[in-house]
Amino acid sequence: VSRDVEKVERVRTKTWYLAMNLNPADGHVMDYTTGWTNDAFIGTSSEALSKDYLNRLVWGHPVSYIAIARHQAGEVDAVKVFRFKESARSLLSRFQAMHPGREVVTEGGPIQESISKTAQNLGDDPVFSVGGDLAFNWAYGNNGARIVLTGGRLSEANVDDDNTHGLGNHFACNPLTGIAYTPYETVWNHEISNIQDRTGPILVQGTDHGSGSTYIAGPVYGNYAIYVSEDASSFPEPGHKLDIEIEVLPKYKFFLDSEY
Repeated sequence: VSRDVEKVERVRTKTWYLAMNLNPADGHVMDYTTGWTNDAFIGTSSEALSKDYLNRLVWGHPVSYIAIARHQAGEVDAVKVFRFKESARSLLSRFQAMHPGREVVTEGGPIQESISKTAQNLGDDPVFSVGGDLAFNWAYGNNGARIVLTGGRLSEANVDDDNTHGLGNHFACNPLTGIAYTPYETVWNHEISNIQDRTGPILVQGTDHGSGSTYIAGPVYGNYAIYVSEDASSFPEPGHKLDIEIEVLPKYKFFLDSEY
């Protein structure tokens, strides 16, 4: 005699934590030299998803997964999730590793890529228009970009061509120390630049950039929120309203256990 017993196994809830938010038009320029390595809070929790923000507690915690969510007023319109090659490191330690930098920190490409059907400005978005893995501290010449994708244009280490684009950029700094050259601290800094092959002016998102004569302030494609987790490998889909902490909804596994 046999009978089938249906069992339900609850998978424990997993959590994403907001580590950083970038708003390229809030008056605070989160360039290559600002905030990434300082182990200090930036912004406030009440404006964490509307202005530049960094949570030093999350920034200093070892994590295994990272998600970059582009959002409009807190509502996701595009997200990519990646798995870090090394799980026992924090974002702080990764961004402090600037010498020599140029580290590809994830592997296997995005394990999730979700884009809303109504999302706009995807053709040259620094995260969602190109593929590949995440690279941190991309140093080249006297330039640096904190977060880029390997599917974009990555300049050689000794080439000073201002032509690698991503999140957290500076075109007149020592990228191995994270210090801008005087008097160019607020001249060639910019928060977010779009994918482009620079042959003339540099198109950046929003107004958070320096006074450099070749910058063209383009539209803001959204805020870019960076979430990390120890164990969550999937992120809520476009349309989800973001928060400082996001619990991945419990999943249920249904299976048959035969008993004789």
